[in-house]
Amino acid sequence: MELPADSNHDDIDTSQVPGTVHLVDLEHTMATRHARDQKDIVLIPTPSADPDDPLNWAPRRKYLALACALLYTWFNGMALSVVYSVLVPLSSALSVTEGDLNAGTGYMFLLLGWGLLFWQPFALQYGKRLTYLVSLLALTAITIWGPYARGNGQWIANRILTGFFAAPIEALPETSIADLFFAHERATYMGWYAWTLAGSNFFAPIICGFINDGVGYRWVFFIPAIFCAATWVFLFFFMEETNYDRRTVGIVAANSDSLVAPTPDSEKEKGASASADPADGIERPRSPEDRPSAATKTFWQKMAILDKPRPFMMHYRAWQSLKLLSWPVVFYSGFSYGTYLVYFNILNATSSIILGSPPYNFRPSFVGLTYVSCVIGVSIGSAFTGVFSDRFIIRLARKNKGVSEPEHRLWLFAVSTLVIPSSLILWGVGAAHEVHWFGLVFAMGTTAFANTVSITLSVSYLIDTYRDISGDALTTCILIRNVMSFAIGYGITPWLENLGYQNCFISVAFVGLALCGVFLVMIRWGKRLREMKRVEYWREVKKRIDLGLVH
Repeated sequence: MELPADSNHDDIDTSQVPGTVHLVDLEHTMATRHARDQKDIVLIPTPSADPDDPLNWAPRRKYLALACALLYTWFNGMALSVVYSVLVPLSSALSVTEGDLNAGTGYMFLLLGWGLLFWQPFALQYGKRLTYLVSLLALTAITIWGPYARGNGQWIANRILTGFFAAPIEALPETSIADLFFAHERATYMGWYAWTLAGSNFFAPIICGFINDGVGYRWVFFIPAIFCAATWVFLFFFMEETNYDRRTVGIVAANSDSLVAPTPDSEKEKGASASADPADGIERPRSPEDRPSAATKTFWQKMAILDKPRPFMMHYRAWQSLKLLSWPVVFYSGFSYGTYLVYFNILNATSSIILGSPPYNFRPSFVGLTYVSCVIGVSIGSAFTGVFSDRFIIRLARKNKGVSEPEHRLWLFAVSTLVIPSSLILWGVGAAHEVHWFGLVFAMGTTAFANTVSITLSVSYLIDTYRDISGDALTTCILIRNVMSFAIGYGITPWLENLGYQNCFISVAFVGLALCGVFLVMIRWGKRLREMKRVEYWREVKKRIDLGLVH
């Protein structure tokens, strides 16, 4: 049952390995909340009886919150990716070498990670809505400054500030999705997030090349800034706060009065209420007044800038994110995410150079157009690790007596582990032998597919395992990912110059095969590694419940 405010947490099963959950009620004997459209699917975490609990929101309210997070991700991501297809013209216009332009991107990625040590605790302390708004407003101003950042010093400063203020894109939308959706459906919406995150990074070069050719390099920055400003207005009027202080974790037994067998009249009432509200397959509790759950906040209460007061814990959360570096599952999630991002960065760092040089001689607009294949790859990857991933883990749970393990999802990495080395060899060796441009464009698309797979699977594995501390664990994950991305920015240029395209990318491909294959180690020993941190995890969860820090 639900914990009272002064609970000693005796009813939390600390013997349970974090992440191992009874997802499918095969025998229909579990006295807890189930999905309405799939009667044997258990809702994890169990929502409270509060109608303002985001897990209890009506579908349209959830989807509006999701749409706001995705819009933020899309236009934030576009503002971060404006330079990839215009490196050559931008270099001459700003008096910055191509090497320094790429170095600036490296600093940006570094701050996209380390900036989360401030932004993620800030969002969980003062509100996600406030964080989205401040981040987007600052990013708009810095993007407008971009075409005036002449010289290496100003350019590096611009990229550092861009990375810091854009940093919430890396973890906050995933946290918002975890606030809104249950375990059996979460990866579907993570797939949507992965599509907007990776898709925006690939869509920006498509249009920026044409913008540069048509109206000049300054508008490569101005147009994304305009869209960021418009998105800020939309978020100001429609984005709702999803922070919610949860008093329970995992699966909670239902109260006895909610377990009474349904009567024909009650079934009619349920059908009437369902028709009045778009169905999302989730049964909602009745409020204490015995009426259907409905929002209890007014419009202006929903649009409040600041979240409710909480004990100041920003420093504690930042320190916890650093401590989580020693947790194997958290480290693996960041390592896996970072491994695939490294290859995404290699592709971006070399696409303009390879395709803009003989024998291809693509103009910036044509270089940008090749990223259409990346958008296609992202779309396929999002569907594969989104909708298909959720169905896949439910299927495996049914075969495992209803029990779902976070490692079940990792089997899907088998596809991307084979795709990455194949794509890198086609890209590098193909460029060295001057293959038809379609071969290179195809390699771009398959690399984008693998990168998207890593986003959804790495993040979903982390949240499936440690949902109750996922806000801080995601910061750790992104720190690892972006440090790896920053490092490769300095390594790829000398690697290419010393080995040439063919030998460089052959070596990169086999290193990639070894690194991506680490998922097999986690499938074999992941549960044992989760068991190692079981006591420490539940101790931290109990502490956070007392402080009102579980969302």
